[in-house]
Amino acid sequence: MPIENVPDWMADLDDEDVAFIRRFLLASGSLKEVASSYGVSYPTVRLRLDRLIQKVRIREESAGEPYVALIKRLAVNDRLDVETARILIAEYKKTKETPS
Repeated sequence: MPIENVPDWMADLDDEDVAFIRRFLLASGSLKEVASSYGVSYPTVRLRLDRLIQKVRIREESAGEPYVALIKRLAVNDRLDVETARILIAEYKKTKETPS
């Protein structure tokens, strides 16, 4: 697929995310098999998949608001705590509602 045709949600994924998706596909969607190949527990792989799902949803939900998408991605990646993310998003939205 030419790079210009890569969906936005996929372009936001890092190399580790893409590698995980590849393993998941090659394992026919078996989280148990993926867990075995990584040498981790099923709940660990399930958590990784849930985070990938969140990343895709964030991109789709926040398509028109890149700042909000950035804050949400930081929270999903544990680089920002969830409460701080909520505060930042709420304050940002207040500034957008206030007429200049």
